[in-house]
Amino acid sequence: QVQLVESGGELVQAGGSLRLSCTASGLTFSNYNMGWFRQAPGKEREIVAAIMWSGTITYYSDSVKGRFAISKDNARSLTYLQMNSLKPEDTGVYYCAAVAWSVGSFGRRWSRPSEYRYWGQGTQVTVSS
Repeated sequence: QVQLVESGGELVQAGGSLRLSCTASGLTFSNYNMGWFRQAPGKEREIVAAIMWSGTITYYSDSVKGRFAISKDNARSLTYLQMNSLKPEDTGVYYCAAVAWSVGSFGRRWSRPSEYRYWGQGTQVTVSS
């Protein structure tokens, strides 16, 4: 049974930093591409960042580029999202998601929620102004 469990969300002031973690179990983690999404109240779920199975290629939405960093520890089955210079508009529930690696497709589909097979339950991030 695959499980993804997020942690690290909390209330933080604008300009502050947080690091989210996603612990995976029940899968061969090194074979999986990972993504972080977020959803604000009344809005659709949106991509934040993604990382290839090897951890060597990363993708970011324009809204977080230069402020957030995604990383992957295959030995410990962990995915991280380091968030710096946080803004009130970064507020939302943050989800990690996983999809098994396949040849030649992730680079085109990394931002689509439908691309991902497994999802965590989410962790709340609130940025106060």
